[in-house]
Amino acid sequence: MSKPKCLMLDEPSLGIAPILVRTIFEKIVEINRELGLTILLVEQNANLALEVSKMGYVLETGQIILADTSASLRENPQVRACYLGGGEN
Repeated sequence: MSKPKCLMLDEPSLGIAPILVRTIFEKIVEINRELGLTILLVEQNANLALEVSKMGYVLETGQIILADTSASLRENPQVRACYLGGGEN
């Protein structure tokens, strides 16, 4: 496909050796920055996904229950407790 406007990735870290996951995510960020390509990333590794993204959406049983900037979601006590492995401060 020539000059796509959006790249959709579903679980790019699934089944990948942890040492390679960081490299994959670095390439995702590089593609976004260098090509200006919008990337829709579905990922269970919420910490890493929120680290490299600008916006985040929390889905529960197929419904969006939270939408905010990735930075805000990382600081949200409920998100931290339920999805990021950190308790409420």
